[in-house]
Amino acid sequence: MKVSRLAASGALAGAAVLALSGPAFAHVSVQPEGTAAKGGYAVVDFKVPNERDDASTTKLEVTFPADHPLASAMPEPMDGWKIKVTKSELAKPLEVHGKKITEAVSKITWTADGKGIEPGYFEKFPVSVGALPEDADELVFKAVQTYDNKEVVRWIEVQQDGQEEPENPAPVLTLSAASEDGHHGSTAAEDASDKTTPAASDSAATSDGSDTTARVLAVVGIAVGALGVAYGVLAGRRRTDA
Repeated sequence: MKVSRLAASGALAGAAVLALSGPAFAHVSVQPEGTAAKGGYAVVDFKVPNERDDASTTKLEVTFPADHPLASAMPEPMDGWKIKVTKSELAKPLEVHGKKITEAVSKITWTADGKGIEPGYFEKFPVSVGALPEDADELVFKAVQTYDNKEVVRWIEVQQDGQEEPENPAPVLTLSAASEDGHHGSTAAEDASDKTTPAASDSAATSDGSDTTARVLAVVGIAVGALGVAYGVLAGRRRTDA
């Protein structure tokens, strides 16, 4: 009985890890193509997975940070999507390359004119942004995801230090330090990204930190569960042979 309980506990532990790591795969996130260095320019991808089995994502709205406005934000044209760029007047003008900028992009909206992101797929929405602030370590972009069944998911909750990850975290872009030679970006950031890829290929298509952590935890959970079951079976056989 003791061996059986141990095996069952191992299997339950594996299942629990899988259950806890699952939601991390579903978050709308933002990652640079290459690096996003302070003071420079970068191409960033907003990665949007479809969380539903019976609905397609047909709209994405990304609000740009008002505390660190970006003078330039240019989305890449995408087949199957209409793009609207909204600009707002700045309370305090920015000075970029010796010129005063009085307005900045406050929101970009992508609306599908086709099937959108179908169940089992994700899509990346590239945007060239800059100049990135030199006095911040990260930028928070609040996102709203809409499905064709009218369901709306608001990825707008900001992670607080020392607290658990919120249920609907806002995408966060981590900024790296500017290089000593004065170059703020990476040529790799200019490479075109894949548009639509099956969710099963997600691990090969992104280096998202939270996704990687979730996958590691899931593998560990499966291994623990499998070892527990195997130990129980072997112990049972030994006891029968005796």
